[in-house]
Amino acid sequence: MLVAALASTGSSARETNAELKKQVIEAERGFAATMKARDFDGFTRYIADEAIFFGAEGPLRGKGAIAKGWRQFYDKPQAPFSWEPEEVEVVDSGTLAYSGGPIYNAQGQRIGRFNSVWRLKAPGQWEVVFDRGSDFGPPQPKK
Repeated sequence: MLVAALASTGSSARETNAELKKQVIEAERGFAATMKARDFDGFTRYIADEAIFFGAEGPLRGKGAIAKGWRQFYDKPQAPFSWEPEEVEVVDSGTLAYSGGPIYNAQGQRIGRFNSVWRLKAPGQWEVVFDRGSDFGPPQPKK
């Protein structure tokens, strides 16, 4: 009976970790593409309602605060920076993922690194729940 019910709903076996990693890579690339395309509404669709983005002024908590804080990066005709995934890992349960990679300035120079945590919202649909960028700079003296 259970097999018949699963067959009728179109459910299939759980996706492999490699398939889930591919989904997160595609989500991260789509998220980054919103910056290049100047698509602010698209950007906000990737953000979880309860997300936290860390910044120089402290954390932005929630989708509304993140949208307000990031709007400035979408207002001008040229994107001020870009990013791309370089490293992606998905937990064994398949519900959370990490992505990280380089951040580039408008001239294409590597200026930092981003680190994001994604959550599976629905089959094949991922949303960012944490995001933090870091700048490259000279080593700080140890205290």
